[in-house]
Amino acid sequence: MNHPENDSQYIGLTVNSGVAQPPSVNPYLAGRRRRKPMPTTGELVEGILKGDVTMLSRAVTLVESRSHEHQALAQEVIEKCLPYSGNSRRIGITGVPGAGKSTSIDVFGLHVLKSGGKLAVLAIDPSSELTKGSILGDKTRMEKLSLHPDAFIRPSPSAGSLGGVARKTRETIVLCEAAGYNNIFVETVGVGQSETAVHSMVDFFLLIQLAGTGDELQGIKRGIMEMADGIVINKADGDNIDRARLAQAQFKSALRLFPTPPSGWTPEVLTYSGYFELGIPEVWDMIDRYFDFVKANGYFSRRRDEQARYWMYETIDDRLRSRFYNDPGVKELLAEKERRVLDSRQSSFTAARDVLDYYFSGLGAKK
Repeated sequence: MNHPENDSQYIGLTVNSGVAQPPSVNPYLAGRRRRKPMPTTGELVEGILKGDVTMLSRAVTLVESRSHEHQALAQEVIEKCLPYSGNSRRIGITGVPGAGKSTSIDVFGLHVLKSGGKLAVLAIDPSSELTKGSILGDKTRMEKLSLHPDAFIRPSPSAGSLGGVARKTRETIVLCEAAGYNNIFVETVGVGQSETAVHSMVDFFLLIQLAGTGDELQGIKRGIMEMADGIVINKADGDNIDRARLAQAQFKSALRLFPTPPSGWTPEVLTYSGYFELGIPEVWDMIDRYFDFVKANGYFSRRRDEQARYWMYETIDDRLRSRFYNDPGVKELLAEKERRVLDSRQSSFTAARDVLDYYFSGLGAKK
């Protein structure tokens, strides 16, 4: 190839041959360690029962996977871990975004771990409706707890589903309990819909509120107040103390309007500061009193039975829905019926009836 710069008028200039083109494949790639093969059910269960965090994490990944193969393996692991579960205190923590849930969990968790035992934090991270992605940044907001050797923090994307990753979180609780974690925190998205699902898997439901934000009356109107076993008002420090106390009085007055919960426990309203770590022991004394109360009157065991029954039926509904919509014949018929409905040639109700009749008649033919 001719280079004009090598012309006689450019004496003194030369073109070097250059550097050889590097290979398209990283030469160091071959020396990298390959991904470890998937452990067997026995290896996962053995590792979980020994408290192996790596095995626990891999099992939770299987639970969260959408692969049928992974789901089958995960269910085997859960079944074998089930006899070793149920020995923890499950606490749901919710509140509006910005209420300081992650900061509070950080200090609450450290307070719990002072008494011994282990803590698992299952944080449901909201996913983008457009990209389905999540930041999963809860560990960065739980700076001290994430470094504690007896704490296991697992953020999970809600993937846009109602109730976040409710069913998968319920299964993860079983694995964490089998691994020896006797305190389980479940942090919700905090948008008003996932709370119901989380409430159905925890023993104590803690609502974190803020004072001076105009949210007091909104909090009173929402049904979440009826689910709360305890209400705590965060950021009760500095110039905000008086506002926090006023909010405390307002919430106490509001709670008197609600019927007595099935547990017989009267929810308490406390103030604290997660950032300055003020009032933390008082919050935890309230939770201790609650557990003593519900275990003494038998509500604790009844509640656990109700939750187990609830999740059995929820799983049935989930599997039926999945089988129905993944049936090839149903998919084809749905497309046809949708066109008829949109063209006003058939009502939505009769179209739905026809699709269901087709599906269930097919099931009858398979018997």
